[in-house]
Amino acid sequence: MNCILFDWGDTLMRVFPEYDGAMADWPQVEALPGALETLAVLHPSYTLAVATNAQNSDEGEIWRALRRVGLANQLDKVYCFRSIGHLKPSKEFFAYILADLRLSTDAVIMVGDDWESDIVGANRAGLRAVWLNEQNGRETNYDRVQTIHSLLDLTGALQRWDPI
Repeated sequence: MNCILFDWGDTLMRVFPEYDGAMADWPQVEALPGALETLAVLHPSYTLAVATNAQNSDEGEIWRALRRVGLANQLDKVYCFRSIGHLKPSKEFFAYILADLRLSTDAVIMVGDDWESDIVGANRAGLRAVWLNEQNGRETNYDRVQTIHSLLDLTGALQRWDPI
């Protein structure tokens, strides 16, 4: 595996439903617990990218929000709806990213909190996925999906597929 894609809202950064518009302009922004530590551990070994359906933010605004919480230096790329023109869970969304990265489906893993968009969408496109399920104890672990309850658990989930 060469690249890990992260959903943005409620995977790397907390979504505050009381705010609208570009997240970079919100009065309050917050990284999820464990986001910085997890990215710092993974970044030396993987290309790390954001893959988001956010429609209120363009690439530059996403980078600006990531800088506000100290995550930008741990990420290599941002893929968003405004650049791609397709939303997750469409195969076209993931195909665009794979083509840009010049990687096969086996070399990329999607990490996200939305079961349908992030996990099912990635699986349909041929990628493995890690479901960040902070909300309940439900486990869904099989050949193409791992479940974690905190970003701090991601390294262990990845090692089950690709032991170091």
